[in-house]
Amino acid sequence: MATRKQPPGRSATPVPDCMSEVVDLDAMRLTPVRVRYAETDRMGVVYYANYLVWFEVARTEWLRQTGWSYREMEIEGTSLPVIEAHCDYRRPAHYDDEIDIRTRATLLSPVRIRFDYDLSRQRDAEQLATGYTVHAALDGGGRPCRLPARVRSMLDRKGPSIAG
Repeated sequence: MATRKQPPGRSATPVPDCMSEVVDLDAMRLTPVRVRYAETDRMGVVYYANYLVWFEVARTEWLRQTGWSYREMEIEGTSLPVIEAHCDYRRPAHYDDEIDIRTRATLLSPVRIRFDYDLSRQRDAEQLATGYTVHAALDGGGRPCRLPARVRSMLDRKGPSIAG
């Protein structure tokens, strides 16, 4: 845990940084997935809850593509639990469809980050769903911790947006 220098008149309080390296977090990332038979219902349509699973797949890949992984963050004592999730279903996906998930991160506060998702079918580029998840940064004791200052400054200049 790092101790940040405080302005005069304030005491130095330990403020945990959640991630040690900073990369371009504002970049949109692409994650392809193929619909498995087990992800469909009796009508051959993807079961609605599987979109949230795909959000997790895309978010995990987004982090990996920026040089981090959930495993590394957890080993360092930081987690990003989901505190809010939303999905708008536009068109159905079916067995064996190839789906592209576009993911982007947006800073909401010093301790919260939002991931936006845009899912489209590869063969016709039809938008299937959009959504987002909001995550709170927690330290190893389950207490909120700040995202690194460079990450906050990189992301706070833009508001929430769906990658397109």
